[in-house]
Amino acid sequence: MLHIPANTKLLAVIGAPISHSLSPIMHNAAIAHLGLDYTYLPLEVEIQNLASAVEGLATIKNFVGFNLTIPHKQEIMPLLREISTIAQTVGAVNTVKRTEKGWIGTNTDVAGFLAPLPKLNRDWQKTAVLILGNGGAARAVVVGCLELGCPMIHVVGRDQTKLQQFQQQVNAQMRGYNLRVHPWASLDTLLEFAGLVVNTTPLGMGKDVLGSPLTSSQIAKLPPQAIVYDLIYNPRQTKLLQLAKEQGLAEINGLEMLLHQGALALEFWLDIPAPIKIMQLALENALTRA
Repeated sequence: MLHIPANTKLLAVIGAPISHSLSPIMHNAAIAHLGLDYTYLPLEVEIQNLASAVEGLATIKNFVGFNLTIPHKQEIMPLLREISTIAQTVGAVNTVKRTEKGWIGTNTDVAGFLAPLPKLNRDWQKTAVLILGNGGAARAVVVGCLELGCPMIHVVGRDQTKLQQFQQQVNAQMRGYNLRVHPWASLDTLLEFAGLVVNTTPLGMGKDVLGSPLTSSQIAKLPPQAIVYDLIYNPRQTKLLQLAKEQGLAEINGLEMLLHQGALALEFWLDIPAPIKIMQLALENALTRA
């Protein structure tokens, strides 16, 4: 029987849905390797209950911090006492920790998103980007693509009001970039010029595991040198990536992003280097078993 002492420090990931998350496996492997008396938990919290959940966690003295995933990365921000510069720039928080002042937040998604890209032999200053979705993860992708020097970033979404809000909010936080937002119906035209396509939507995981934000005929419109990057990591090869592979396109899943953003989150909480190879092995083993 698993025994968790009363003074064990607690970490968590908060989202809805949450059953697909491999963060507990990755972080608990790191914690065990480091010999620390911590436990990392998955917590499913619907968006309307986020504020009360965070208030409740603040009353648990041994609760050290938590990650956030869909749909909470923007909604958490008004609930925090302090937000890092990178999180303010992104306009989204994915990592929170307790301090004497209260909860403070940062964003490790940008560094995580960028992790697999330098390995590719691409001229990013000549690569147009197409981002599917306009939530908190999309904001991190925008910032990452700006760091790469991508000349044009297109964002498509299904809700025109949310798209306009996305553009206005990003415009208020960042200057000197070429960002355009488009309705989902504009996809076919945009695909013809995209060098990097990034899926930030949840379509392809959980109850939508057989779904894809793009059809086979749409993926066929991409240039032959295009890269398809799905931020989903479970399953390892989503329907979107299967379709990209069939077209002979370069494909990236979200596993490396998960790994590197998780390592930075662990360092944010603990102030010690993360055992990244242990975390990677735990993720790979989990996906192999799945």
